[in-house]
Parts: sequence; C-alpha cells; structure tokens
Amino acid sequence: MSDDAPQGEEKKHRPIRSFVRREGRMTVGQQSAMEDLLPRYGLDPEQPLDPVQTFGRTAPLVFEIGFGVGDYLLGRATAQPQTDFIGVEVHRPGVGHLLSRVHAAGLGNVRVYSTDAIEVLDRCIADASLDELVIQFPDPWHKKRHNKRRLVQPSFARRAVRVLKPGGCLRLATDWADYAVQMVEVLNAEPGLRNLSATADYVPKPPERTLTRFEKRGERLGHSVFDLAYIRTPDTHTTSA
Repeated sequence: MSDDAPQGEEKKHRPIRSFVRREGRMTVGQQSAMEDLLPRYGLDPEQPLDPVQTFGRTAPLVFEIGFGVGDYLLGRATAQPQTDFIGVEVHRPGVGHLLSRVHAAGLGNVRVYSTDAIEVLDRCIADASLDELVIQFPDPWHKKRHNKRRLVQPSFARRAVRVLKPGGCLRLATDWADYAVQMVEVLNAEPGLRNLSATADYVPKPPERTLTRFEKRGERLGHSVFDLAYIRTPDTHTTSA
C-alpha cells in the first residue's frame, strides 16, 4: 500500500478483532510470573506447534481459547494428567495468574500463548491436530453494531474444522441468548461439523466444565447458560479459512 493511500482505505483492510485489551494493573506476582514463567510455559506465536516436542510425548491435545484466569484449564489439566492442554489468552494478568498456579501445582501438561487466538490458529496449529477446541463465555459484543466482532463467525467455523481431528470436539458456552442463537446458526451451517444436540441446538452442561466467574456473574444477572458441542465429521476436506 502506498504511503499516500487514504486512511479509510487502510482501515478497511485491518482485521476485525474479537477482543480488546482491558488489562488494568498487574499484581507483582502476575508480573513476576510473566517474566519468570512465561519463558518456561509459553509458546512462540511465530512458530508452528509441535506437540510431541513441546510436551515430550504423544497425548490427546485440548486447546482453549480465552481462558481468562485459567480455572477451567487448571482444573482439567489437574484431573487429566494423561491429556495435554494449550490455552491462549490476550489478558496478561490472567496469563500471569494461570502461570503461577500451574507452576505451584507442578503441572507439566499445560502450555500457553499470550496473544490473539486467531493468529495462533492460522500460524501455529496444524491441520487435524486437536482433539478438542474449547471456547467459554467469549466476549458477546452485545451491541448490534459490534456483533461483527464476535469470534464465532463462518470463518471461525472453517478454522475449527481445519484444526480438529476427525471426530474431534468443539465445545462452547455463552450466557448471552442471542449469541447462542448465532453460534447455532453459524456452526449448524458448517458441513464439516455435526451438532451433538438431539434437538440440533444445545447440550447439557458437561461435567468437566467448572463454574467460572463469568457464569457466576451471569447467574447473578439472571442469564441462562447455553452449552454447545460439535464434532468434526470424518470425511471433511479441510481448507484454509
């Protein structure tokens, strides 16, 4: 693009982000964790992921987008030592918080990215490499003019199909009813995914999903929680998003 291109034209080509960084102040412990522990547990967002090299073994691989403070990721990694877990989160205090807890628990089956999940999926995650992809309470961008920023769009559905193994599972949860409807519409329309709901919409809360602070907040506000689950169909031909 030339230096004298109109500003509006330049903005038009910028990717629409599904997040904004609302970091606030990091605690001393979170800052220390980012400095001391991220080099140990963090992954390079510029390099393709090699799970066997990263974890030193071949094991089922679960990838969580937007882990917040890491309650779900930590709980599952502790309960399932035979499974490897990767989380991505842009909120640095949350990353620092999780790193401290992972280190204190002595867990070797957790690694993290501290960056944009879409960039990680596109740059780092190989085709058909994930056993499970988890998204819990993504930013609902509840104002209609901001709905385009929501993570779950047709392009994301195609990405999910690409990175999931045949038979791999996509799990989602939201406490925003209209976002839940959008998720169902988008994901049901993706031929590479099959809804596990008997009614083609929502599934019961899975036992491994711990009650997060977002869900507790939603309960206080009177929001219902919607769980969704899809598997990648085995005969899907993957294409880039």
